[in-house]
Amino acid sequence: MRRPGGWWRRKSTPEKVETYTRWSFHFFGVVEIVAMGLSAFGRVDARLATVLFLMVGVHATVLMLVASRTLDWELGLRAKPVRLLWTLAVLTVVIAFASLGVAKGGSYGGDVAAAAGAAFGGVVTIGSGIIALGLRSRRHAIALVLGFSVGAATLSLLLDVPAPAALFTAGVVLVGGGFVAFACVFSVWLLNAVYELDQARETRTRLAVAEERLRFGRDLHDVMGRNLAVIALKSELAVQLSRRGRPEAVEQMIEVQRIAQESQREVRDVVRGYREVALEVELAGARGVLSAAGIDSEVTGETAGLPAEVQSALGWVVREATTNVLRHGNAEKCAVTVRISEGRVVLTVENDGVAETAEEEPSGGSGLAGLRERLSAVDGTLDAGRAGNGVFRLTARVPLPTAGSAVLEAAS
Repeated sequence: MRRPGGWWRRKSTPEKVETYTRWSFHFFGVVEIVAMGLSAFGRVDARLATVLFLMVGVHATVLMLVASRTLDWELGLRAKPVRLLWTLAVLTVVIAFASLGVAKGGSYGGDVAAAAGAAFGGVVTIGSGIIALGLRSRRHAIALVLGFSVGAATLSLLLDVPAPAALFTAGVVLVGGGFVAFACVFSVWLLNAVYELDQARETRTRLAVAEERLRFGRDLHDVMGRNLAVIALKSELAVQLSRRGRPEAVEQMIEVQRIAQESQREVRDVVRGYREVALEVELAGARGVLSAAGIDSEVTGETAGLPAEVQSALGWVVREATTNVLRHGNAEKCAVTVRISEGRVVLTVENDGVAETAEEEPSGGSGLAGLRERLSAVDGTLDAGRAGNGVFRLTARVPLPTAGSAVLEAAS
C-alpha cells in the first residue's frame, strides 16, 4: 500500500517544480475568492455580497483555467489558448466595470465601497498579471499592464470617481499587476530552465555511456581489424593454391586456423577486461560518470590486496549500481563504501534518488538478478531496498579466502 505523498516522491525534480508553479498560479484564484469574494459577507448586504462573490468566483475559475492552459502552451503541450485569454480579458473589464458601478452605488464610502473596490482591484490586478502569461515578449507584457492601469483610471473617471482616487487606483493596478505579471513570467522562465538543465544532465549521462561503448568498440576494432584482414588474405591465397593443386594450400589454411584461434583468445581477453576489471578502476570510472551526470559522489574504503575474483565480482556490482542510479532515479548524491568485516568484503552503494517504483528490476543479465548470479559464483550475496528518507541502498557481501581474511582485516 502506497504511503500518503507517494505521488510527490515519484515525480522528478522538473515535474515537482512544474506542479509547484501550476498550483502557485491557481493560488491567485484562491486569493481572489477568499480575499475579494468571501470577505464581502458580513460587511455588506447578503444579496450584494452574493453578487460580488459570484462575479469574483467566475473570474477566479476562468483565471485558473487560463493559467493552466497557458502553462501547457509555454511547455509545448498544447496550442496557445487565444480564446480563453480573450475571454479572461473581457471578463476582467466587465467585472471591473460592474464593481465600480456597485462602489458608486455606495457613494464611495462605507463597507459597500470598500468591498466593491477590493473586488475591482483584485480582479484587474491579478487578471492582467495572468493574461501576461500569454505574451512571450516582455515589451508586450509591460504594455499590457500599463494598458490595464490606464484603463482602470479612465474607467474610474468615466464613473465620476474623484481624480485622486482614480490616480491611486491606476497606481495600485500598475504596481500589483506588474508584480503578478513578473512573478508569473519569471516562474515560467525558471521552469523552462529546470527542464533544460534536466535534459542537459540526461545528455551528459548518455554521452558518458556512449564514450564507454566507443572505448570498447575501439579496443575490439584494434584487436580484430588486423587479424581479420590477414585471415581474408590467407584464405584467398589458400583458395588460389588449392585450385592449382598446390600442397601449400594446406599450410595456409593451418595458418588461418591459428590466426582465428588467436583472435578468439584476444577477443575473450578484451571482453574479460571489459567485464572483469579491478575494483579500483571501476570505482574511479563510476566517480567520473556520476560527476558528469551532475551527481555528487563519495567513495571510501581500501581495495588494494583483494583477490582478483572478489574485485571482479564487486567491480561488476559497482558498474551495475552506477547504471541504475543514472537511469532509474533522480539522485543528487551517491556514496560508495568498501569495508572488510568478519571475513567478508562489504560493498555498499547508497543514493538519494529512489523513485516510488518496485525495488526490484526485471530479472536478466544486467539487472539485480544478474548481479546475484554473478555474486553467487564467489559465494556472495546481494541486498537491495529502501533505507528510509528516500534513500536506496544496495549491499553486496563477498567472503574472503580464509588465508588472507585475517591479514586484510588487520590492515583495514
